[in-house]
Amino acid sequence: VLSILATMARTYAVLACAWTASALAPTRRVHSRTRGRTAPQLTMHDYDYDVVIVGCGVGGHGAALHARSQGLSTAVLSGGDVGGTCVNRGCVPSKALLAASGRVREMGDAAHLEAMGVTLPGGVTYDRAGVAAHAEQLVNKVRGGLEGSLGRLGVELIPKFGVYKEPHVLDVGGGETVTAQDIILAPGSVPFVPPGVEIDGETVYTSDEGLKLEHVPEYCAIIGSGIIGLEFADVYTALGAECTLIEALPKLMPAFDREVAKVAERLLLANRGVDYRTAVFASKVTPGILGEKPVVIEMIDAETKEHVETLEVDTCMVATGRVPNTKKLGLEEAGIETPRGFVQVDEYMRVLDAPGGAVVPNLYCIGDANGIQMLAHTASTQGVSAIENICGRAHVVDHESIPAACFTHPEVAQVGLDEEAAAARAAEEGFELGKAVSHFRANSKALAEGEGDGIAKVLFNKDTEQILGVHIIGIHAADLIQECANAKAAGTTVRQLAFTTHTHPTLSEVIDGAFKECVGMHSH
Repeated sequence: VLSILATMARTYAVLACAWTASALAPTRRVHSRTRGRTAPQLTMHDYDYDVVIVGCGVGGHGAALHARSQGLSTAVLSGGDVGGTCVNRGCVPSKALLAASGRVREMGDAAHLEAMGVTLPGGVTYDRAGVAAHAEQLVNKVRGGLEGSLGRLGVELIPKFGVYKEPHVLDVGGGETVTAQDIILAPGSVPFVPPGVEIDGETVYTSDEGLKLEHVPEYCAIIGSGIIGLEFADVYTALGAECTLIEALPKLMPAFDREVAKVAERLLLANRGVDYRTAVFASKVTPGILGEKPVVIEMIDAETKEHVETLEVDTCMVATGRVPNTKKLGLEEAGIETPRGFVQVDEYMRVLDAPGGAVVPNLYCIGDANGIQMLAHTASTQGVSAIENICGRAHVVDHESIPAACFTHPEVAQVGLDEEAAAARAAEEGFELGKAVSHFRANSKALAEGEGDGIAKVLFNKDTEQILGVHIIGIHAADLIQECANAKAAGTTVRQLAFTTHTHPTLSEVIDGAFKECVGMHSH
């Protein structure tokens, strides 16, 4: 025992020295932790870095930060796109547009304001260019902060794109290569444009162009009723546009729990005059000319493929999801299969050479490119997990406990299984499914804000009292879901949660009420 302890002490002393030296003056040839499923080991190598990350979005950034915290010499191949989709063309600018347009909606709701004794003589106006500038300034600020954090921690940021050649080797163009003990692929994703849809970037466009807010159309069709489509419908209607949603599936908002989707349909669509078509494909979309010629959308039945309608609009936004940005990685040429562009990985984020295939040595893939869960914060979590596994500490991401949110007004958020999936699991595993629903209209803080619409629903295993899923639509749902996600991840039971104390009066009491209902208690 004493011998083992002595060995461990020497090992951690070496680790501490390696971390200190690397943190103060990162070098290209340092000690590296090799992958294993036991205690970390140190080996010498002649590679340029311990870790090289291809892609500098939220996932690549998260991986790089954790790599440096573990003392690994790290480089990020940004491809000239520091911040990736989230910062430049996704989460960050969309939240800026939603924040500004949300103010317009709230201040323009005379009845809502008058109920609180507030009037706004002359109404509210907005400056489109000013709203767009707000989004652009936020992007620049967040991107600068992200780049600065990498530099301060000693991450070498290389503005080139890496093409995988073989284990440990990336081609960065111009006859140059970069080598590393371990490589993490984090190239992100790009908007999916269905066949028959012609993008001109002005009258027919994706979220990439839409987030620039170069114009606000009078009448816009949005293809897709997922999170991106709903958020843009929220922005456009707040700024005075009319919207029509076109959904290929039989039901709107397919990513939402059905009960929540029905509430969302009333609050986000019906109350705002947004109409929709379901079970139809936009088989052909022809761009127009702003102010002169309409966009023409030809729709066919999703099953029969027969023409059902032709719609003419000012603009058309394509929000039909995203596809992995993996075409230029060189994986297929290296003998690594990528079905539909998705990189196959195991639970440790290690790349597989085919679905269910063999592990590719020292190669990992995180974020949208592996398709497990296409969320920015999931990418960051997977990046941390990959580094943990590189360091020899086996780590598996609990994807079912990662929350997701739609930042409409009101917001929609969820974690875990929806009711349909929870019922299927209960039938398969032989337990009784429990369900409890709490309403915002019974919450003092929500009523004080004039925001009594919405529900919180908890699904749980009645036998074990473990949380299966939580679904919320209402004011600040995206913030409220985090308590539920943390509880689910920690294995906290609904009974334990029912006996915790929530601050009064706060919106968190909506969740408190649902947890109490789970175990037969009452909060009202």
